[in-house]
This record gives sequence, structure tokens and C-alpha cells, in this order.
Amino acid sequence: MSTISDVAKRAGVSAMTVSRVVNDTGHTSAQTRARVEAAIDELGYVPNALARQLRSKRTKTIALVVSDISNPYFTTIARGVEDFFVAHGYSVMYCNTDEDEAEEEQYVLMLIERQVDGVLLVPARSSGASFRLLQSHRTPVVVIDRRVTSRDVDSVRCDSEAGAHSLVEHLVKLGHRRIAVLTGSPSISTSMDRVLGARRALEEAGLDLPESMIHYGSFNYGKSNQADGHRMAMDMLNGPDPRPTAVFCANNFIAFGAIRALHEAGLRVPDDMSVVAFDDLPEEWVSEPFLTVARQPAYDIGHRAASLLMDHITGDQAPSGASVILPYELVLRRSSGAPSPDLLAAPRGDLVAPLDSDATEAIA
Repeated sequence: MSTISDVAKRAGVSAMTVSRVVNDTGHTSAQTRARVEAAIDELGYVPNALARQLRSKRTKTIALVVSDISNPYFTTIARGVEDFFVAHGYSVMYCNTDEDEAEEEQYVLMLIERQVDGVLLVPARSSGASFRLLQSHRTPVVVIDRRVTSRDVDSVRCDSEAGAHSLVEHLVKLGHRRIAVLTGSPSISTSMDRVLGARRALEEAGLDLPESMIHYGSFNYGKSNQADGHRMAMDMLNGPDPRPTAVFCANNFIAFGAIRALHEAGLRVPDDMSVVAFDDLPEEWVSEPFLTVARQPAYDIGHRAASLLMDHITGDQAPSGASVILPYELVLRRSSGAPSPDLLAAPRGDLVAPLDSDATEAIA
């Protein structure tokens, strides 16, 4: 393996000059730089990254801690993060917490031990314990997707409340008056913001959202495998309230589980019940998109959060508790439609007998 001394000898310069070229520090003439770079190429010299890290007290590594890496929303965020940091010479570590606070704490402790230069965090809960721990070790942190109240932590997210409001407002304009909400854990700000948006849209139309029409579960696909969406939909169908004519799902995986439950109950979407949801799927995942959604700018969220974290790492900008809120896009598709007069008149539609699995239709 070639050393910096070998490169210096080949280029006819000092080792210090090679170091200046490699680290892009100090003044070096264009002719000298060209000789050093040619010698590096000829010898296949690879700079000692660990030594540079020790000198600069930086590891050139950041971490992205998300709640569910299998969700395409978070994988798209990850792409935005990686594209930014790789272009700036950084490596990105990925950590998946499954919305588990204990797993999150273990990851945060590991990242502190490894002295990463910064962390992008999707907190499993709204307690703020993890970013306070990072701050105590002077590790820059930016929160993604969730709302935080700390004056010392910046965040980047989509407007969850406004997106939920638009989806439910769309259902109201179609003629729906009984709308249920299936959402994530009440301890997650995103989950509750979407409930608030749905409630506001109904109240503006003179309608109520009783607590009994709100069902809580998990946003997470990795462990629940859409089971929570399915369970919440069955609870909705079998509960004491009049059966809704539409349902707002707080993310796409909840929606998929809910639609499966509706099909098993012999109910058609949107003929017997309309379904709308937050988050879209990549176009290549489905041959014909079906679900009406509030689409989040996931790539832009990741890229913007990465840029903000870099400013904190370099000291160009100090954390101020700012919230960068990016807009959503309302995408109307076939899963939402006007309720039939029979559904509006029925105080409570009894469940249709479950279909045989062979008779269940695919949704997309």
C-alpha cells in the first residue's frame, strides 16, 4: 500500500505539500497540484481517513434514525438524505427503531459512542428524551417528520394537520357525513395532528367527530404487517356507532389493512365505503394507483433536513427551534366517491357476511 511519502517522492514535493493537496488546505500552485494528483493516481494512494478524522475531530459520518425503514415514505426520505451527504463527502448510517423508545435509546447511545457528526431523528415518542441526550453530548440533531416544542431543536416535516383537513374536506364535499379516523399512537405528534385536521374539517361542516369514531394503532409496517389497520377497521365496523360511509387513514399501511378488512366483510371501495389516506406509494410499486392520498414531499424533507443538519455541524447556523413545514399534494383517485343515498339513510348498516377468499377482489 502506497504512503504519503511515496506520493511525495514520485511528485518531487514534500509530504506536507501532498497533505495540503489531499486535504485541500493552504496554497498550492496549479502545476504542483497536478503533479501530486498524477502521482496519487499512478500509485493508487488512498488517504488515511481515520488519521484525518482524529485531526479534525470529525468522523464524516451522520446517522438517520427512522421508525420504519420498510415504509417507502422513509426510504424516499433516506434517499434525499444520502444524496445530500454523499455529495459532501459524508457516509450515512441507517437505524430502524420500529417506533420502540427502548430501541431508539440504544441506537442513540451507540451513535454517541461512535462519535457521529450529527443525527437526523424520527422520534418514536414526543417526549424528547433522545434529542436531549444527543444535545448533552454536543451532537447536532435535526428532527424529521414529527413536531417538537424544544427551542434548541430544529425540525423538518410536512403539514400533517392541513393534509388531513384537505382529505376529510374532500370526503365532506362528496357528501359523506359519517367519517371514521384510523390513526397511529396518541403519543406521536404526527398521529394527533392528523386527527386534529380531520376534526377541524368536520367541525367546519357542522359535523362531529366523536371519540368513539377515532381508532388508535400503529404507523409501523415492519412489526404490525398492516394488522393494526385491519384490526381498527374491524373495530370500526363492529362498534356501537352507525357505520361510517368513509374512513380517513393516517398513513398508507393503515389504509391497506383497512381495505383488506372491508373486502373480507364484503364491502366495496368506494361503493360501500370511501377510503383516503396520508402517504403515497412509488409509481413503480403499483400498475394502477388506486388510493386517494395526501402525498408528502419525502425526498425534499430528507434533503432539506440534511442541509439543515450540515449547517449545524459546520457551525454556519445554530439550532433555533425552527420548524420547516413543507406542503403536501392532494391526489384524488378511485378510492373516494360519493356515498349512495341508501348508505346515507341507513342509521347503521349491518355487516355483510365475509366473502370467500377466492371472491375477494384485488384493489390495484
